[in-house]
Amino acid sequence: MIWAMTELIRNSRVMKKVQDEIRTTLGDKKESLTEEDLNKLHYFKLMVKEIFRLHPAAPLLLPRETMSHIKIQGYDIPKKTQILINAYAIARDPNVWKNPDEFDPDRFVDSSIDYRGLNFELSPFGSGRRICPGMAMGIVIVEFGLLNLLYFFDWGLPEKEAAKKITTGDEVALDLVQVVLH
Repeated sequence: MIWAMTELIRNSRVMKKVQDEIRTTLGDKKESLTEEDLNKLHYFKLMVKEIFRLHPAAPLLLPRETMSHIKIQGYDIPKKTQILINAYAIARDPNVWKNPDEFDPDRFVDSSIDYRGLNFELSPFGSGRRICPGMAMGIVIVEFGLLNLLYFFDWGLPEKEAAKKITTGDEVALDLVQVVLH
């Protein structure tokens, strides 16, 4: 949710569009929101999809190990090879995404790409039999949390602050340390 709010604060046009959709669709007099309200919000869902694309919960998916020798796109991969899938790099691949580093929910308007494991271009939760078992719960928590934040509150920066100055600490650093147990 931090990434979503950061991107929305940086992109006030998108925040206004999302909040307008939420408040127009759900009305402005609700005291509480329900999970059913989520299904009525098309642009909101596109925004969440774009957040999962730009900021996957884990930049590297959990490691996998090959069960047999395989060949993928001309590469020989021996049995028992550990494989790490870089979801962060896949979601920012310029061969797949136009302006991959930009926050743009509109990229999904006429797209069938989804983050639920069916499209390898966008797989923040993995795919297949090893897909994240907490995916459904995680999606609902993020969607419902954002829905409440955007419905009940107006967000913005102090007048003198520039949206471009907001930093996210988005640098991905990975240190591998070998530990020998005796």
